[in-house]
Amino acid sequence: MATLLIAEHDNTTLSELTARGLSAAKALGAPVTVLVAGANCAKAAESAARLDGVEKVLLADAPHLEHQMAEPLGLLIAGLAGDFDAVIAAASTSGKNVLPRVAALLDVMQVSDAVAIVAPDTFVRSIYAGSALQTIRSTDAKKVITVRVSAFPATPESEKTSPVEKVDVPADPGLSAFETEEKPNDERPDLGGARIIISGGRAFGSRENFAKYLEPLALKLGAAIGASRAAVDSGYAANDLQVGQTGKIVAPDLYIACGISGAVQHLAGMKESRCIVAINKDPDAPIFRIADYGLVGDVFEILPAFEQKL
Repeated sequence: MATLLIAEHDNTTLSELTARGLSAAKALGAPVTVLVAGANCAKAAESAARLDGVEKVLLADAPHLEHQMAEPLGLLIAGLAGDFDAVIAAASTSGKNVLPRVAALLDVMQVSDAVAIVAPDTFVRSIYAGSALQTIRSTDAKKVITVRVSAFPATPESEKTSPVEKVDVPADPGLSAFETEEKPNDERPDLGGARIIISGGRAFGSRENFAKYLEPLALKLGAAIGASRAAVDSGYAANDLQVGQTGKIVAPDLYIACGISGAVQHLAGMKESRCIVAINKDPDAPIFRIADYGLVGDVFEILPAFEQKL
């Protein structure tokens, strides 16, 4: 048998989340097939075929899969699952939306947010906002798994290209309809896959200050902008910028936390970053306990000085 990995893409470009998810899929010890489902998504399928360790790529191309909504995509995956021992996806917004439906259709329990693969039936997952690790064993014959991709390295491309095979797509069940989508009009990297992230907290005091002090610095660093839950709840930043247990889980090469005290739920979303820099005027802020570099001071003074040095 084999493992089916659900690709993350925008119908043109393959997300790095797929390369990281592939590392987790290969740890199951079985051949890996990647499913690229969307509309006019052949380019994304070609990119998936170049990843090292992919046995083949399944291309499901249909107009009603353009936005990869849970109802039609879940039906497609459940129909393909008979040839696989495990179905795996990133614990992203899309993965968390689709795979629970797949598990329900297959009548199995889902393994969520795995951070390590111990064996084909044994997984490690983070609990209590990252304060503890839980090892679980699934007795289901077919595994449905979401993985925290920040815990896995990205699989590189291979010189060999795997075959791409088109598959039949079930008709749209008509249970939901796409309405609108809003995307920010900027060139910053996506928060989920950015190498550098600069995040702000409630210390900025207003949405205007949040943008004034963070955006120019992010532009110079080529960084994505993140936010604490307190900043999002205060209206300083959009919901999709939230980093933390109830936001996005990230692990960039460099994470700069500005005016963020370091609540447990925020630390759960970024503590796996390779290098953490914390700027806070409170020397006792919890963020300093996990920071590689800490600077005690006012963000309104430090950030402009930092920008001038770049």
